[in-house]
Amino acid sequence: MPQPDLKKGFGAELRRRRLELGISQERLAELSDLHRTYISAVESGKRNLTLESIQRLASALGATVATVFNAVEAGSGAAGQGSGADLLIGSGGQGGMILLIEDDPKDVEYTLAAFKAAKLANPVQVIRDGAAAIDYFLAPQTGAKGADRPLPQVILLDLQLPKVHGLEVLRRLKANRRTKALPIVVLSASQNDADVTEAMRLGASAYLTKPVDFQRLAKITPKLAFRWALF
Repeated sequence: MPQPDLKKGFGAELRRRRLELGISQERLAELSDLHRTYISAVESGKRNLTLESIQRLASALGATVATVFNAVEAGSGAAGQGSGADLLIGSGGQGGMILLIEDDPKDVEYTLAAFKAAKLANPVQVIRDGAAAIDYFLAPQTGAKGADRPLPQVILLDLQLPKVHGLEVLRRLKANRRTKALPIVVLSASQNDADVTEAMRLGASAYLTKPVDFQRLAKITPKLAFRWALF
């Protein structure tokens, strides 16, 4: 079996994760304390990386070296772009998985940065639109494997989603036997939003105003039966 080109694979996976987070090469360079031209060369598969640089880049993206290289070996570096889902951040096996359903790149970046600052070790997966969220759980498309995917321990659900509104996502999840017991925290720009009232009526566990703050989220975790894992 031919061996994968690790330089190109790592570069493609690096670029995929950066685009999923909605950050520029300049911003990634700042977060990793590396030069932008170095980031560009890595993403192009033209740069040999040191272990220190790999660690810096993975950490800047909120990932671990292991999860990045697992994705490279699985061949997801190039294929994952534009799917509406697929971003896995953090390390597995240390706490319940958090699923963030949010389309705004800035809000995603802010949330992940808040978790990172709190030294959160829970894996975090991001889905970027309502249709992809429904596909993830309910797999309405032919050949999808939604029923085989592991369930998160908590969902952070933005209400203003493209393709399918957050309220419809919530309604579908609460109507399904497999997902109706999942704790769902809805995210809104205003706590006085009528959509928030409707979300609570539909069975949301709690709501938070955006941007997400780890301290406020931690205060509502007793009702979510959720276990935080901290480094």
